Amino acid sequence: MTTRPDSARLDVFGRFLRAHQQVSEALNRNLLQERGISLPWYDVLLQLSASGEDRLRLQDLADRVLYSRSGLTRLIDRMEKAGLVCREPCADDRRGTFAVLTPAGKRELRRAAPTHLRGIEEHFFSKLSEDEIALLGRAMGRVLEGTRCASQDLAGAVR
Repeated sequence: MTTRPDSARLDVFGRFLRAHQQVSEALNRNLLQERGISLPWYDVLLQLSASGEDRLRLQDLADRVLYSRSGLTRLIDRMEKAGLVCREPCADDRRGTFAVLTPAGKRELRRAAPTHLRGIEEHFFSKLSEDEIALLGRAMGRVLEGTRCASQDLAGAVR
């Protein structure tokens, strides 16, 4: 049986959600104004670059981006039209498709990175002390680990 958290805990959770929303909106606004790309576009470019091969299967990309799975296909369609990514079939799975970072996508990521990093500093890190950053890092690590374990348990139960 789950008990209802007290109002102070609910307030903390609400602040977490609002802070995420407001920081994401500010980062998106900065990228749109300075580079003409949205935060979800930047995130896709970043995740593809971070893969080490400049490519990810669409299902793996969906697990990594800060964007809904349902919207990812349309997002990739628009990015493909802009020449930032392309699709390639997966050789070992006919149903699988890779999203691949193009040279133009790499250039755009390099151009947008300073804007994004400056925004993270301005809208997030500058508001916190070094101790608060370390504490938040540990706390979010615990939350992520707990939700990752729960997700894995659920996936195993579904099989």
